Amino acid sequence: MPHRPLATPVSRRAALTAGLASMMATTAAASGLRHEIVRPAAPFAMPPIAVPDFSRSRRFAITDFGADPRDQAATSQAIAKAVAAANAAGSGVVVVPKGEWPCGPVHLKSNVALHLSQGATLLFSENPQDYLPPVLTSWEGLECYNYSPLVYAHDCENVAITGPGRLKARLDVWKVWYARPKPHMDALVALYQQAVKGAPVEQRDMTTGEAHLRPQFIQFNRCRHVLIEDVSIEDSPFWTVHPLLCTDVVIRRVKIRAHGHNNDGVDPEMSQNVLIEQCQFDQGDDAVSVKSGREFDGWRLATPARNIVMRDCRILNGHQLMAIGSELSGGVENVFVQNCHFAGDGKGADGWAVPINNILYVKTNERRGGFVRNIVMDNVTATIVSGGVLCVETDVLYQWRDLVPTYERRLTPIQGLSVSNVTVDEAKFVCRIKGDPALPVRDVRLRKIKVAKLYEAATDNTNVEGFVSAS
Repeated sequence: MPHRPLATPVSRRAALTAGLASMMATTAAASGLRHEIVRPAAPFAMPPIAVPDFSRSRRFAITDFGADPRDQAATSQAIAKAVAAANAAGSGVVVVPKGEWPCGPVHLKSNVALHLSQGATLLFSENPQDYLPPVLTSWEGLECYNYSPLVYAHDCENVAITGPGRLKARLDVWKVWYARPKPHMDALVALYQQAVKGAPVEQRDMTTGEAHLRPQFIQFNRCRHVLIEDVSIEDSPFWTVHPLLCTDVVIRRVKIRAHGHNNDGVDPEMSQNVLIEQCQFDQGDDAVSVKSGREFDGWRLATPARNIVMRDCRILNGHQLMAIGSELSGGVENVFVQNCHFAGDGKGADGWAVPINNILYVKTNERRGGFVRNIVMDNVTATIVSGGVLCVETDVLYQWRDLVPTYERRLTPIQGLSVSNVTVDEAKFVCRIKGDPALPVRDVRLRKIKVAKLYEAATDNTNVEGFVSAS
């Protein structure tokens, strides 16, 4: 399946800007949709983001297509029929009314919004067989065919999930799969070897045997003009919201509570022009983790994660507030975090808590390549941090250190990290950077960082050039 590159050279920026209005007008005319234009302020040239406005679109209630709260199959079929009808009408809103509706995977189409009414819950099946046949997706930066994400769209434009209702995953089987026994790790190694050899993605079927690669909750794959707004998401087999190879994405006023293994909140991967705002994260892993593919697949797709703004968000639990990597082989640049707050008390609701490790964490290793540049964070507060305000590590391999050798050594140039106006109650350190001696981290600036109680030295840096810290 051909890949549509997203990266736009700087020399083409003027031409792209000139053509943006024309392209959006053509899209709107074809679908009957208007676009909302969002212009996030950022310390770099952040393009305007166009997301669909379904306020004038026809509404398609799933009950009109046979949805039954006592019948998963009937509800799943009704949702599919409603999506098809909305798409055929040029644009439409698929409405889930109040009540609990059991279902299998939801596959969206272009010019379609899934709307969860007040008091509505889509309750997703725990049976992996319901998520077959396999779909084109990825797993930790490696492309493959795997169980369908619970909500999925591929190569679509103008797609949305909206409304005050809830998406909830049953975890009966998925939580058993949280464990990573040898058959699972063997499958991961086999997938990695396929990527190394350049095997066609169509040959990488990960639904056979006991590979047990859990699906993402929501994945928009190669989509344009994506909106996720106001919904609550509870529990997740794997990463919660995964925009993959997307352009123009807005995720706002979303509440996520997912305490399982690898339960990141939002993972913008090889995606560009992304706004994450006014969201609440209660995660078993990172709140937001920006990614761009793993090694050979990341180099093949060669699409940076670029122009990503996270602002006005609240984090109750999570490993990092903002992570960069470790899957970053396509590169990451222009990330701005502003006015975000870690509000956890280290205890969590109902006695459950994941202490936040770092506020900004950049991680890579000698295999990744790619690049990290122009990461800016401003006006952030936190309570108790088990790590620090800024942490950079260049030798993060986890279990992969022993699973596969280094086939090709590519270091990651890291340059231009700026963190300012951060206040923390307690932390182990302020800044810890472990650069690679062959490629030091460059141009790091800290300004107005206040930590009331430190347990170790404020700064512990190695292999860094151009480090500035000012009060």
